[in-house]
Amino acid sequence: MAETFLFDIAEKVVKKIVGLTVDEVRLAFNVKADLKKLKDTMISIKAVLLDAERQQHQNKKLRLCMWKLRDIFYDAEDVIDDFKCEALRKQDAINHPNTNSSKVRFLASCCTCLPLSFSLRMGHKIKDINRRLDELATEWNSFDLGPSSDDRHVLRRETSSFVDSSDVIGRDEDKENIISMLMKPSEDGNIPVIPIVGIGGLGKTTLAQLVYNDDRITRLFPLKIWICVSEEFDLSRLLKLIIQSVNKGERCDDSTLDALQARLRSLLNDKKFLLVLDDVWNENQAKWVELRNLLRSTDGFSRSKIIVTTRHSNVALIMSLIRPYILEGLPLEDCLTLFTKWAFNDGAEKHYPNLIRIGEEIVKKCKGVPLSVRTLGSLLFQKTDESDWIYIRDSEIWRLEQHENDILPALKLSYNYLPSHLQRCFAFLSLYKKDKIYSSDDVIRLWMANGLLEHPKQNQEWEDVGKRYLNELLSRCLIQKENEFRLKFTFKMHDLVHDLALDVSQKECKIVNSETKRVDENVRHLLLCDEKLVEVPRVLEEMKNVRTVIIQYASKRSKIVDKSLINLCVSNFKYLRALELRKSPLTALPNSIGTLKHLRDLDLGGCTSIRELPRSFNKLRSLQSLNLRDTGLKQLPDSVQRLIELRYLVITIKATHLKEIQAGCWTSLQSLVLCECSELECLPEGMQYLKSLRTLVLHCCDSLVSLPRSLKCLTKLEYLVIVGCAQINLKMEAVEEEDKDLRE
Repeated sequence: MAETFLFDIAEKVVKKIVGLTVDEVRLAFNVKADLKKLKDTMISIKAVLLDAERQQHQNKKLRLCMWKLRDIFYDAEDVIDDFKCEALRKQDAINHPNTNSSKVRFLASCCTCLPLSFSLRMGHKIKDINRRLDELATEWNSFDLGPSSDDRHVLRRETSSFVDSSDVIGRDEDKENIISMLMKPSEDGNIPVIPIVGIGGLGKTTLAQLVYNDDRITRLFPLKIWICVSEEFDLSRLLKLIIQSVNKGERCDDSTLDALQARLRSLLNDKKFLLVLDDVWNENQAKWVELRNLLRSTDGFSRSKIIVTTRHSNVALIMSLIRPYILEGLPLEDCLTLFTKWAFNDGAEKHYPNLIRIGEEIVKKCKGVPLSVRTLGSLLFQKTDESDWIYIRDSEIWRLEQHENDILPALKLSYNYLPSHLQRCFAFLSLYKKDKIYSSDDVIRLWMANGLLEHPKQNQEWEDVGKRYLNELLSRCLIQKENEFRLKFTFKMHDLVHDLALDVSQKECKIVNSETKRVDENVRHLLLCDEKLVEVPRVLEEMKNVRTVIIQYASKRSKIVDKSLINLCVSNFKYLRALELRKSPLTALPNSIGTLKHLRDLDLGGCTSIRELPRSFNKLRSLQSLNLRDTGLKQLPDSVQRLIELRYLVITIKATHLKEIQAGCWTSLQSLVLCECSELECLPEGMQYLKSLRTLVLHCCDSLVSLPRSLKCLTKLEYLVIVGCAQINLKMEAVEEEDKDLRE
């Protein structure tokens, strides 16, 4: 069921009102009384919101009232953010006065006098919000809500062939059964397809991985291929994945279907192979027949085997003449062993026999589903208070009978256990396709742009808070780490967990494609991901409240669509916080983009046709993150240095020098990445002014020959990463002698 996230939104807005700076309060000189009324009203509502969240599922009128409140609270947040934007505008006017003397005098006057027109506009908006809250007050008070503490005792999935067998419990017999089926000789010249069928979370993929990695199977099949199919059973896509699996690193993105078929036949001819098609949803027989016939045309077909994992018996009937292998739930004893493994440190369970007894009752409710067992075990890890265990045992959510689609209530329990701020961040992860491998730094920047992070504690930065959030989600098994890098990591979500994120974020996030007919007008975050999209969907034209727009088209992406979307963002989405246009064919951004004063995250990575930024770029004063990697920029314009809120900057330019960094510019910059600046000969002068810089990355800057002495002034620098800059080693020693700390 869609969540309102009302408590977290209210908390953020109240903190923003209380945290208005002196300059921002000065801008609100004639609305202080209205601001105080808004704050007091929201504090009063917030006090009973946790009670409302617990009751809403049994009270439809209360739930509808909460949706109305959510929209009002969001509007209130937009208005409060207007004060920050106006303060930044005034600061910019002081730092960079226009050369026209009359404008200088006028701006100076504006900076010392009270901004009457702005205050009048804000006054009108805040009064309107207070009026809407007053109109809702009678209905809200009728629900007789009381104070409650925030005590929460309460993908396309991307798979790989790897599994740690020591983490798998209770599947040895199933593994031997499947291996026995694979070792039987093929009959009638047909390739045997062995379907493994069961509800989500039973461990179908894990079983396939165990079989795939068994030494007997490796000896039996010289070629093994693992493909995660998921919901999109597209022949061209599957052929590319198979080719890339067989011939590692082969690029075939632009190949025609005929070329892909010919290439696959050449790779598989005379090969005896095992093909695993994991997580198949396709119920269109024609699509399967296309792939089957192509595989049948190879010489090694009759000696090969295919394993299919699916939740649907219809898929098994379409793909195989063999009776499907129905995967059953784990026996209670194995479930309890698995639960204990995740709930306690090794051997610690011996000290808590009372918890083990409660744990047995919890495990029974999992109905043998390993994913549910693991999730709940992780939830109780290192919790030794009996009340925590009793709460989970007695949770009403467990009254739902476990059918195929009913595992979500089990996973919903782990969601309910999250603090309110983490719930909202978790829901935001639904704004990716299920086959997405997430990058930690990308996710954190989107969270930051949308104001989802708590204010950092002393000696912490916003990025540190984001990393902590991700680590909490990792520890609760809601996300799974894929690869660890020096400065970031990638992770994925199990498809069931992604379904949970989709479920709770229905009225927050929406994935839009060419077939989308309706989008709730109050949805805040959009992902457009369809290569067949030839125009901006009309359903978006009526929307006004969008805060995030991400475009992830394929290679056929249309310049017309991107241009229309930019125009839509400028005209309709006045409070847009994040805009991702990676690999867009756009040749330029419109000058009107400068009106997006709330924009905090702009990703133009891979926009190779963009040669320059518009003159209005300096008006994006709220920008925190700017990705200009692999663009066609010839030089970084002065306007970018005026973005004093900027924290993350990635640059690719075709110049030999970057313009000097001026004092007072980029004072908040945490991370600077110079990537593939092949003609860049030196870092810019003025590096010493980047007092907040923690990370400096130099990647494939072939002409870079030295590091400036000013780097020793960067006292907060933690990471200096130099990759593919062969010439720089010649000059590194001199810098190291002056500042040995930079060796790391």
